[in-house]
Amino acid sequence: MSKKIIAVAAALVCFAVAGLTAQAADEQTAAPIAVESVAETAPAATVEAAETADNGSAIKYIAAGLAVGLACIAGGMAVGKIGAAAMGAMSENAELSGKALPFVGLAEGICLWGFLVALLIIIL
Repeated sequence: MSKKIIAVAAALVCFAVAGLTAQAADEQTAAPIAVESVAETAPAATVEAAETADNGSAIKYIAAGLAVGLACIAGGMAVGKIGAAAMGAMSENAELSGKALPFVGLAEGICLWGFLVALLIIIL
């Protein structure tokens, strides 16, 4: 059990670093232009609002990374358990292969849902 916890913690750290890196890259390309253009034509309150929007993008990337990461970890754990049970059942009775393999596909769908949630987080 402790190996699973360490793996999940390592995955969370990796996704947090990836999210912060993506945010830093986004700030280097878009933020200086947006803040400078707003600063020339708007009062200081608008400049603060633009900087606050940039800070919100970091949370967006971290949330998207967590959605994909946790969904893939959970999907992998589910496929591992379901796949082992399906192989055991098929070794005893070969006719069960048509009934057991769709359950493995359903467990893999968890990863796709995590990706779709992450995509919606980034787009919206």
